[in-house]
Amino acid sequence: MAVKKRSKVSAEFNMSSLTDIIFLLLIFFMLTSNMVQIDIPLPESDSKTVAPTNLPVVMKLDGTVTVEGKPSSMDNLESDLAYAVRKTDNKENATVTIISEVGVEWQQVHRVMELASGLELRAIIATQPTTVKN
Repeated sequence: MAVKKRSKVSAEFNMSSLTDIIFLLLIFFMLTSNMVQIDIPLPESDSKTVAPTNLPVVMKLDGTVTVEGKPSSMDNLESDLAYAVRKTDNKENATVTIISEVGVEWQQVHRVMELASGLELRAIIATQPTTVKN
């Protein structure tokens, strides 16, 4: 009479607890990433590259924004940029030059870059010359 073995070892690994942990970590990092403030100074450069400046956007520390020397605001910036592109002669190579005063929040500069990208424009950040330290 043959005796059958009933205890078989399962070669499977239960990953349900592992996926729960990964999901919780993902939620944690998504929530905390919004709380992290990036406070970096705008760049200095010793480069002599001259870039076209046919659409200058000047951002001041007090919150004023100008597009081609005309007052604007962060709320109206996209429409003002679109209007400036329409009236420029070089629409294919239109470049937004962001001239930001030292101390302007990086998020504001990034927003201008996103608006330029949304309008399919190139955006560059004007830098100040590197200060010589003796």
